[in-house]
Amino acid sequence: MNSPGAAGGELTYPFELDLFQREAIEAIDRGCSVLVAAPTGAGKTVVAEHAVRAALAGGKRAFYTAPIKALSNQKYADLVLEHGGDVVGLLTGDNAINPSAPVVVMTTEVLRNMIYADSPDLGDLGWVILDEVHYLQDPYRGPVWEEVIIHAPPAVRFVCLSATVSNVAEICAWIGELRGSVQAVTETQRPVSLDSLVCFGDNERTNLRFLPVFVGDRPNPEGERRDRDRRRRRGSGGRRWRAPERTTVIAALARRRMLPAIYFIFSRAGCDDAARTLAGAGLELTSPAERDLIGQTVEPYVASLGRSDRRAVGYEAWSAQILNGVAAHHAGMLPPFKEATEACFRRGLIKAVFATETLSLGINMPARTVVIERLTKFSGEGHELLTPLSYTQLTGRAGRRGIDDQGYAVVLWAPRLRFGDVAGLAGNRTFTLLSAFRPTYNMVVNLIARLSPEEARSVLGRSLAQYQADREVVVLERQLQEGRRSLAELNAAARRRGSADAQRRLRRAARRVEDLRNKLQTKKDTLATEFDELTEVLRRRGHLDGWELAPSGRVLAGIYHESDLLITEAVMAGHFDGLDEPSCAALLACCTYEPRGGDVPVEPHWPAAPLRRRWERLSETHGSLAATEAACLGRPRTRTPDGGFAAAAYAWANGIPLAGVLEGDTTPGDFVRNVKLVCDLARQVARTAPESATRAAAAAVADAMFRGVVASSVLDTAG
Repeated sequence: MNSPGAAGGELTYPFELDLFQREAIEAIDRGCSVLVAAPTGAGKTVVAEHAVRAALAGGKRAFYTAPIKALSNQKYADLVLEHGGDVVGLLTGDNAINPSAPVVVMTTEVLRNMIYADSPDLGDLGWVILDEVHYLQDPYRGPVWEEVIIHAPPAVRFVCLSATVSNVAEICAWIGELRGSVQAVTETQRPVSLDSLVCFGDNERTNLRFLPVFVGDRPNPEGERRDRDRRRRRGSGGRRWRAPERTTVIAALARRRMLPAIYFIFSRAGCDDAARTLAGAGLELTSPAERDLIGQTVEPYVASLGRSDRRAVGYEAWSAQILNGVAAHHAGMLPPFKEATEACFRRGLIKAVFATETLSLGINMPARTVVIERLTKFSGEGHELLTPLSYTQLTGRAGRRGIDDQGYAVVLWAPRLRFGDVAGLAGNRTFTLLSAFRPTYNMVVNLIARLSPEEARSVLGRSLAQYQADREVVVLERQLQEGRRSLAELNAAARRRGSADAQRRLRRAARRVEDLRNKLQTKKDTLATEFDELTEVLRRRGHLDGWELAPSGRVLAGIYHESDLLITEAVMAGHFDGLDEPSCAALLACCTYEPRGGDVPVEPHWPAAPLRRRWERLSETHGSLAATEAACLGRPRTRTPDGGFAAAAYAWANGIPLAGVLEGDTTPGDFVRNVKLVCDLARQVARTAPESATRAAAAAVADAMFRGVVASSVLDTAG
């Protein structure tokens, strides 16, 4: 038991705090921001919880941000258990529970939007927790993290958490340039040691073999010998290895007391098939008492599903699997099914979960064993070897702190597998975080609305992308910002006093600012160039009037979406005016829907002739925009709208039951996700559209579509 003194009283934990936790807590108590890099399961959450308590003790607010709604929902539930529902709130695109609470859990995008809107809720904000901060390198969502760190009020302190950053010093130095005092805290040791194994079938044995990847600190000579024999086109010591079957693997893990296991298969259909096969294989993975507990745990998550909805989403088959201790977990599943699976797994009731890599994105589901069926994954163009970062994220769930003495990472042998590849991935500890920051149309208009031209370009110069390209640019931008502030203060003082000494100091400050400007002009700044190119697109499209926003530019400032400019132009051109709710939903879906990689494009079905004409107008708007982008940027930037979900959105907004909407290859999870995307965009249009009728129709769309399985969540009753 460890009880460190802390702001806000005694903190007690059922385990001895590790050194990195104590270092981070002490930094928070000194008022420093911290960047914590530690393996999955090491206990980074303890640091975040301390920042929350420190904020409450100081009469400040704390915002806990996460990159995905599922992680936000889970963290909200955890904090409510500790602090109570009156102290903790939730803000995501789907839920707004007690948003004025002292502690609010939100997606990072919500916080970015609050900052751009100069929300009064930021006035007493003391601490911001950025969970899974390695999302900085996500191509689409990564810039949001940087915008938050750059633009947050100066008094705000940050707790940045990640399991997968090796260039901690560089990231910490960048944050320090922007935010002042920040301390890097790293931990490389896993809380539970990890044993890496290759599993294969051997014709001379009745059971599977589990070959250690390392002997001491060196790759296993037997595995290396196998690679050499393959290169020489001979067998492995006269024995033939074979790929193990899924059911056989789970049975072997059960005999070895290596369950529960997360079994990663990079295919939704493969996960579903594996769960079906294992559930029907006759393995006794759960006891009668565990089956009773599973039923009790599941019920709150599925209680809101009616009989017809249960039939439509395959409830009976799923229920039979989970009662047997088996489940699939992927983005195509109905959210209540995924949430129930996560809850049962955390309680140790499910013994085998077949999952896609999305399970590695922060959800708290530790296991004794992680199985990786293939080391290669389809990238959209071909099969590529997993990166060390991906491998570490997947295997990071193996070994439960306080439960397991040992965790296991098992890679299944396959005909093309090289043992050296496994050893290389398992032994790699270099995960360099690279910025994906780039300006967007929405970012450009928000900067123009708030800052002068020079200050707007300064923001780009303070990004991590610019820092990694040329650290001196970020340093110079910070110095220039301070110099301009000092110059303004001295100018005011000189006018008040009029003394010769004040005038001399003013001239020196002016010369320093000019010198800094000249230095910056000699630096190549590709981000500023892209900013200027986007600004030119906006000017040509009529959204800017000099350095001022036109009315359409003000609409664009409130649209946070990958197709922000197309949506704005569609709203301003009246494409949504006069549409009934189902047609409005269908046209919005054309802007939000993006088919999964590998899906065959389908000809959209238009339930009404007026809707087809609106689609044609939307397509014409996109064509005109793409031509302007090609002229200014050298390529079209805004993706083409897609009508593949329009008919489903129309039917759902029209009140059609789920069974009448799910058609073809659309999975329940994909359907829910796409409907929520439409709802989120509808809410944005309802806040920003200039026509009151359009605002009302968009708001009605969000209300009409947020029903049934779309709104089904255990959080609905928690709030």
